Amino acid sequence: MTGVPLLVGLAAIAVGGVLGAGRRTFTVGLLLQVGGACAVGVAGFWTLAVGGTLGAGFTNALRPSLGVDGLSALFLGALGLVAAPALTFSLRYLPPSPRGRLVSVLTAGFLLVLALVLAARDPVTFLTGWELMTLLPAAVILVARDGDVAARRTVFTYLAVTHLGGVGTWVAVLLLAREGAFGTHATIATGSALQVGIALAALIGMGTKAGVMPLHVWLPRAHPIAPAPVSALMSGVMIKVAVYALVRVLVDWVGVLPIWFGVVVLGAGALSAVGGVTYALFQHELKRLLALHSIENIGIIVLALGACLILRSRGSSAWSAFALAAALLHTVNHAVFKALLFLGAGAFERATGSLELDRLGGLLRRMPWTGGAFLVGAMAIAGLPPLNGFASEWLTMQVLLRLPVYGGVGDGIAGAVALAVLAATAALALLCFVKVVGLVLLGPRRGAGTPGEAPAPMAAAVGVLALGCVVLGVAPGLLFGSLVRLAPWGANAPTHAALRLPGTGSVPGIGIAVLLVALTATLLLMRGRRVAAPAPGWACGQLVEAPLNWTSAGFTKPLRLVLEVVLRPRREITVRTEGGVVQEVTYQGHVPHLIDERIYAPVARAALVVAAHARRLQSGSLGMYVAYLIGLVVVLLGAARIGLFR
Repeated sequence: MTGVPLLVGLAAIAVGGVLGAGRRTFTVGLLLQVGGACAVGVAGFWTLAVGGTLGAGFTNALRPSLGVDGLSALFLGALGLVAAPALTFSLRYLPPSPRGRLVSVLTAGFLLVLALVLAARDPVTFLTGWELMTLLPAAVILVARDGDVAARRTVFTYLAVTHLGGVGTWVAVLLLAREGAFGTHATIATGSALQVGIALAALIGMGTKAGVMPLHVWLPRAHPIAPAPVSALMSGVMIKVAVYALVRVLVDWVGVLPIWFGVVVLGAGALSAVGGVTYALFQHELKRLLALHSIENIGIIVLALGACLILRSRGSSAWSAFALAAALLHTVNHAVFKALLFLGAGAFERATGSLELDRLGGLLRRMPWTGGAFLVGAMAIAGLPPLNGFASEWLTMQVLLRLPVYGGVGDGIAGAVALAVLAATAALALLCFVKVVGLVLLGPRRGAGTPGEAPAPMAAAVGVLALGCVVLGVAPGLLFGSLVRLAPWGANAPTHAALRLPGTGSVPGIGIAVLLVALTATLLLMRGRRVAAPAPGWACGQLVEAPLNWTSAGFTKPLRLVLEVVLRPRREITVRTEGGVVQEVTYQGHVPHLIDERIYAPVARAALVVAAHARRLQSGSLGMYVAYLIGLVVVLLGAARIGLFR
């Protein structure tokens, strides 16, 4: 039954993409894409709820095969949940110019490719969709940033890193197909070199696309320069499709992995979580800050996935299923609030012309609807109750607490470190978004112009996503039970509005929400009772001027000083004097990305040196090229002679 709305939704997206290419049918095409995305989302969540399957099952044959089961239905639901508001936002964000129309067409193709990866049931279709999923966002960025040399360089980095890392995806999928295990682990021995090799290849290839540190370097470059709706789709859906593939391989297809591999996954999640949020804190541009927070939240998802692998190896089927559900719940939650934040950032950029934190300010008063929705998303990503980010982070904390219960001393130490990392990540995320809210939404207006509220479609899009943050935070248990049942080893959990786990407490989201609403109403009623006369700000006798306002760098300076040994910040101070009197002091400072500078930059320099030497082989001489071919034939014959190819 749900197959019909799913097919209708995908067809509507395809037709909407075609109509979006026309100047007169541009709006109609986008509206059709919105309707198609809604249909896909409803079909996905309905299939998840009823536990049904659609189409064919997995096959190792090299022929196209499509189908949907519970896990892919969840991600199709998330696709529709994010795409419908993003496309609604595009109604007023994208101009009906040739470039805007081309972006609309490419966005529709991007959505169809994402759905193709989720519905693929054979290796060829999966790998085809995987590659197109990389290429289409690059095309969108190049179209939107036509003529921007820096954008072209960023796209090159994005394609290079994702394709080099993506070799792991090809290796994992092709090995699975060769062993007849694309869709089942029945033919792969537990603990074998083949099993571990496939798992490591998947972690590298799919982890690169997801943005797991240290394979993440493309993400904070590519996401900020994409149009806001495409940034929302890349961060909210594309990197989650990589999580889908990772769950398929590590949980579904290779069987029970060794405990040490679960610890490796746990370590990758810990590095991504704390590294992503730490570097995000020191960013001064809003979209780049949000992109680094995507790495942080992918880290939280991978933390829960690592706990799932360890608990499964220890034989705790119930808690390993809860850990898998924690990873999947945070995947959906992050898709919602990150799409909200990227769309909100797009609205702010359209209204002010800038996303530099120090050039914004006071937007909550000037853009109350968009600013209020952005505030909800900021509280959700900071993990404040009763919003959705808190629910899934609380669930992740509970499963990490179970590692020492069901494992040994090593598991307990790994769990304790991961728990400390999760706590530190939550605290730093809260600090970061206190900075963002204070500099963007509150205080005086810092930049030029007088921004007003976003157009209705843009405001409606962020409003719907803000409502999703509230619903998934107040009643996360309604989705949690269905997520637990996705565990391939069979598990179950009762369905309640609140999160309830055996042997531990619960998250009474509805009660917390009611209490907060009551407190807010009380404060609003008391707002008219002034207890003190207003007074001007005090600045030690100086005039309160704009240069004395808090800045992004000033807000995070205490933490930067504490972490100076690790972060190695760089600063440059220039003093201009005349007649022995200081006239001007100029300060410049930034926090370098050490993984870029210490790992990727030396590799890139070495590659360029090798490439420069390799260019000498391109002599332009036909005789030299014939000599190369003869040499190659001789080498191959020699290898065959000694039996190297047997």
